[in-house]
Amino acid sequence: MQITRNDIRNVAIIAHVDHGKTTLVDELLKQSGVFRENQEVAERVMDSNDLERERGITILSKNTAVFYKDTKINIIDTPGHADFGGEVERVLKMVNGVILLVDAFEGPMPQTKFVLRKALELDLKVIVCINKVDRPEARPDEVVDEVLELLMDLDATDEQLDAPFIYASAKKGWAVNDLDDERINMTPLFEAILKYIPAPTGDPDAGTQVLISTIDYNEYVGRIGVGKVDNGRIAVNQEVMLLNHHDPEKKKKVKISKLYEFDGLNKVDVREAGVGSIVAISGISEIHIGDTLCDPEDPKPIPFQKISEPTISMNFCVNDSPLAGQSGKYVTSRHIRDRLFRELNTDVSLRVEETDSADTFKVSGRGELHLSVLIETMRREGYEFAVSKAEVIYKYDDKGKKLEPMELAYIDVPEEFAGTVISALSERKGELQNMSIGSDGNNRLEFSIPARGLIGFRGNFLTMTKGTGIMNTIFDDYAPYKGDIAYRKLGSLIAFEAGEAVTYGLFQAQQRGMLFIQPGEKVYAGMVIGQCAKPEDIELNVCKTKHLTNTRSSSADEALTLTPPKILSLEEALEFIDTDELLEVTPDDLRIRKKELDPRLRKRAAMSAAAKNE
Repeated sequence: MQITRNDIRNVAIIAHVDHGKTTLVDELLKQSGVFRENQEVAERVMDSNDLERERGITILSKNTAVFYKDTKINIIDTPGHADFGGEVERVLKMVNGVILLVDAFEGPMPQTKFVLRKALELDLKVIVCINKVDRPEARPDEVVDEVLELLMDLDATDEQLDAPFIYASAKKGWAVNDLDDERINMTPLFEAILKYIPAPTGDPDAGTQVLISTIDYNEYVGRIGVGKVDNGRIAVNQEVMLLNHHDPEKKKKVKISKLYEFDGLNKVDVREAGVGSIVAISGISEIHIGDTLCDPEDPKPIPFQKISEPTISMNFCVNDSPLAGQSGKYVTSRHIRDRLFRELNTDVSLRVEETDSADTFKVSGRGELHLSVLIETMRREGYEFAVSKAEVIYKYDDKGKKLEPMELAYIDVPEEFAGTVISALSERKGELQNMSIGSDGNNRLEFSIPARGLIGFRGNFLTMTKGTGIMNTIFDDYAPYKGDIAYRKLGSLIAFEAGEAVTYGLFQAQQRGMLFIQPGEKVYAGMVIGQCAKPEDIELNVCKTKHLTNTRSSSADEALTLTPPKILSLEEALEFIDTDELLEVTPDDLRIRKKELDPRLRKRAAMSAAAKNE
């Protein structure tokens, strides 16, 4: 018999990146009494990972729970970046409704559309929260119309179109039903959750069914599966069957050794949990996303949507440069292999494959940001390795025709830069689909462009728009191959010999292009030390000192002035490298190098590659 758990609400907060999801969760936690009155609380307390705090983005979805009027509200804070869309897709299976957060100035953005479509497909109830209405340039009324238009574009049902609208300032900690209402606290949003988000339902007398939607990982207890109890009940020491809807072969009897529920930011030990509860289960090493824990007497797996496939791949390989092993703690192929396969425990959108070489692994993800976050995380943990340029993953149709992933790029730029951006993207096989004037007077351009056309483009984009442009991209579909794209118009400056860079050598080199290194840095033959001002690669000796002579005037030793070098960040270095180069990643340094360090072998490889292309 189906029952409704009126004392529980399960809700996810979805939005475009930087529209205030994590800040809103902070306020809901504060106002529900999770923190003591005098407790000091960090901003964006849910972004617990160092990288999340530095970049100001959410990478992993997080679970928390608050109590309001005897009702437990389980809240899931989700990422906004398209690269972490795999996270959003699966956590929506745990909830009965979503709070769609929209910036009162920017309005619905590309990622808003992506996450909202997923929610509507799962027939979830939506509460629309217009956030940041206290911004000076806010335009809440127009944004409400834009959200309604978006709902109609996504074929929302009449019931979904009838979604309640709440106006809020997450930062200031208030929400109102109407802009003229008094702005006190978050009560109107709490009330809307109780009123509009359906309570979970299920049959407490049926066999146990818990669908695992997220995996957490802890060094001490291993894998922790997080999911919602759909039917029956689950208890400590209970024997259950582990099944997977997409993998009929998977059948294993396991025992529940630890069971937790969420309370505020903590996991609390419980003996058992019933229908509608979101629980965390530890002690099952083989547990994966999409698995169902069932009653062994009546094992029925719950269907689970397949996670979107990766579109971009990179090779991770053992660092074999002359400076290898000087700062990394984990440098061998076994270390790198174990770490990459461990990442699969928690990242469902990632793929790791072994290659013909024991020292190289092909890692595929949803985008450059997805993979750069993994590289940065490994680097901070003391790993040393090298990565190749990101490449897109091609598919072939029934007739053997080559297909490539296409992206929709939404670009907001001041009018004076629009022409430059259009011509740059057209060169990269982008097609302008639409052009309009935004509410802030900027041009909004919509492009359909091959995913490979965007590799290495973001840095150039910021330069050509003087930092004023905003670009959002979202995966569209696979389409026929659009032809070759030249990634980089300029060549590299390459060190000719090993040693230490000196001012005199660098002074000579800087006349040929832009440098990436400073005096005193160690270099080796084949290492890229800068960008050439011309399309070809040039080899230079930056370790060369000035020869002393007997006849030297006092002015001959004038101090040489070096232009400050461009120190590349991880993202800039990944964008810069070409297909014949590698990025050497160590805990202390990022170095770009040619794949083939020997100049003669390099020329031979370039000639054979050119012959192959003809």
